[in-house]
Amino acid sequence: MVATISAKAQKTKGFVSLFDGKTTNGWHTYGKDFVGKGWNAEDGVLHFNPKLKNKDGGDLVTDKAYGNFHLKLEWKVAPKANSGIIFFVHEDPAKYKQTYLTGPEMQVIDNDGHADGKITKHRAGDLYDMVQSKTEPVKPVGEWNLAEIISNKGKLTFKLNGKKIVETTMWDENWKNLIAGSKFAKWEGFGTYKTGKIALQDHGDEVWFRNIEIKEL
Repeated sequence: MVATISAKAQKTKGFVSLFDGKTTNGWHTYGKDFVGKGWNAEDGVLHFNPKLKNKDGGDLVTDKAYGNFHLKLEWKVAPKANSGIIFFVHEDPAKYKQTYLTGPEMQVIDNDGHADGKITKHRAGDLYDMVQSKTEPVKPVGEWNLAEIISNKGKLTFKLNGKKIVETTMWDENWKNLIAGSKFAKWEGFGTYKTGKIALQDHGDEVWFRNIEIKEL
């Protein structure tokens, strides 16, 4: 008899979980050796609550750096909230004080409730300030969205709720032009690193993440 693989097993084949649903193991606050108080693992969800962070906030980053990868996770935001999924983060806090100084971002936001949602290339699923999503399959505030970031040999693809919404190529002339036409134009090092950490952004607003997994390509 030929063994069959379930649809769920096929879907996650080759993927490794980045979040065990119970702890923040495998993560730390950018530039620190601990996880800030605003981030908590509870009931299978990684929750950022700005009311708990006090002065102990900051973006959460993976302990490990990644090159070619397929990242999948689910996110939801509170009303009027803003956050992001930042990748290829070069963790050198002495030179770069924040994750976004080196890493491009997939925007996570309440499009209608946050002021940034009124700005082109700042809406949910956009390659922040660089490439506008082809469509906007984002779900209403409070509902879970499945986000995927695929970076393979320079080809960058974003998916949101199963829909391909951004496609571009990194590190070529067009990429340099995209950076030149963005707020990052004069940021030395931005979008140049080909390996780096994955970051979940503390933008000061409440956000939840779950089912975080990655496949190295």
